[in-house]
Amino acid sequence: MSSYQGVIVSDPWLQSQFTQVELRTLKSKFISVRTQHGRVTRDDLPPVFAGMKAFSEMFSEDEIKTFLGESNSDMGEEIDFEAFLRLYLDLQGRAVEKSGGLRSSFLKATTTTFHHAINESEKASYVAHINNYLAEDKFLKDFLPIDPATDALFDLAKDGVLLCKLINVAVPGTIDERAINTKKVLNPWERNENHTLCLNSAKAIGCTVVNIGTQDLVEARIQLLADLNLKKTPQLVELVDDSQEVEELLSLAPEKVLLKWMNFHLKKAGYQKQVTNFSTDLKDGEAYAHLLNALAPEHSTHSTLDAKDPTERANKVLEMAEKLDCKRYLTPKDIVEGSPNLNLAFVAQIFHHRNGLTDSKTTTFAEMMTDDAETSREERCFRFWMNSLGATTYVNNVFEDVRNGYVMLEIVDKIFPGTVNWKQANKPPIKMPFKQVENCNQVIQIGRNLNFSLVNVAGNDIVAGNKKLIIAFLWQLMRFSMLQLLKNLRTHSQGKEITDADILNWANNKVKKAGRTSQMESFKDKSLSSGIFFLELLSAVEPRVVNWGLVTKGETDEDKKLNATYIISVARKLGCSIFLLPEDVIE
Repeated sequence: MSSYQGVIVSDPWLQSQFTQVELRTLKSKFISVRTQHGRVTRDDLPPVFAGMKAFSEMFSEDEIKTFLGESNSDMGEEIDFEAFLRLYLDLQGRAVEKSGGLRSSFLKATTTTFHHAINESEKASYVAHINNYLAEDKFLKDFLPIDPATDALFDLAKDGVLLCKLINVAVPGTIDERAINTKKVLNPWERNENHTLCLNSAKAIGCTVVNIGTQDLVEARIQLLADLNLKKTPQLVELVDDSQEVEELLSLAPEKVLLKWMNFHLKKAGYQKQVTNFSTDLKDGEAYAHLLNALAPEHSTHSTLDAKDPTERANKVLEMAEKLDCKRYLTPKDIVEGSPNLNLAFVAQIFHHRNGLTDSKTTTFAEMMTDDAETSREERCFRFWMNSLGATTYVNNVFEDVRNGYVMLEIVDKIFPGTVNWKQANKPPIKMPFKQVENCNQVIQIGRNLNFSLVNVAGNDIVAGNKKLIIAFLWQLMRFSMLQLLKNLRTHSQGKEITDADILNWANNKVKKAGRTSQMESFKDKSLSSGIFFLELLSAVEPRVVNWGLVTKGETDEDKKLNATYIISVARKLGCSIFLLPEDVIE
């Protein structure tokens, strides 16, 4: 079986603006024009763009021709595919502006949904979140507080600094802030570096950045849901009765865990209804009233439930929550109208301040959690990598979520479209074990077709949750996709397979040609722990990206940690998608 090699764009930022489906569609149109005319110029594009659904109702062919002429006076000059994509994005931006939509210059909508309406209540909530958590930030304090009634949020987001800072609020230490460009006035190159750093760091904390819209300030969401897992809050084990249910809890999305937690307390409080969503089920405020009465009996009052008007009851709910130090990020109107995002944030805040759980079962649970630190880091790395690919299924726990085989098929199909036989795939929920085995057997067969090392490995091993074999398969899948990318970019390789030795030689030669002296003997070379070689390699690729005044000698453990965190952020700034931790560099 020949493996599919997706459409590759040399500029990582440009690649990140499109899904593979969109790139293949646009590539097809580009090739069609080139086949028809022998080459592609701006003059050829007006009828092409005018015929696209995204633009056909927005612009006439003549308007598009005028726009294209503004970017370059010579309409007859030949352009390549990447220039074609940039012209497409420019026209897309004009379409958003013409439709009255707001957008950040960083988070562009894509071809699938090029217009995102901004929910003013959600914007106000995000602004309140930023004003609260970043008020003392040395760089941003001059720009805060933001007025939610204006577009100041989007203006402040343009240089990428705010979004980088928000990522560190969500998951502290993700970005080494020494790598952020924070001058008062940034040139386009520096802004683009910040945007790239932010995008790749967002991927590294589990955000899906494919088809991301202006309203998706996902770092706030990541922060609010960060503790909704058994590792951060082992007391959640109180929600289940046996080890099998613990395994199910491990695989639940944070939103599902939050609903399970809410219903657990509502049932104990005698509330008869089941809350299944963060919208319609919460509109009347009754569930909130019962939940808060159960969690905070010292503030319990019947007046909230006695209120006849839903808006009045919602207001009393918010007043009671404020007594628990929950910030008022939503209004009574948001509750009554069933705003799902703001209700989710509100319930998460209540959980954060008063979860009402005990330690009665945590000892038993601790005995079940036998993962060592290295296994946990590897699981995290692969989970974030898998989610960054934009598959339909979001992975919450690699070892649990891959066991039915379906998410593995989705990941394989994202990397090598066309390799999965979807007619033979079984879609979740899958109750019959042999159906799970069928999915996993197809995953293993595809791996063998790609020449993975899978001696004595069968689909049953994935279904059984064999962590060692699951990690081994995912490592080979990630490595193969990276090597395919290198093979596609390295045109002079003439299609030959790139080996570890090739990568090693390239890195050493790159550093040597830059006039530096350090070299590495292998990827296990202990001298790499200082970080100096990696920084010299990054500097060789782009000299201006490393500030050597911030680099230590890497002799002590503390100095090695400083270098390692800086290395990861500098690499992401250059456009690298990196999922390892500083500890992986140091060790």
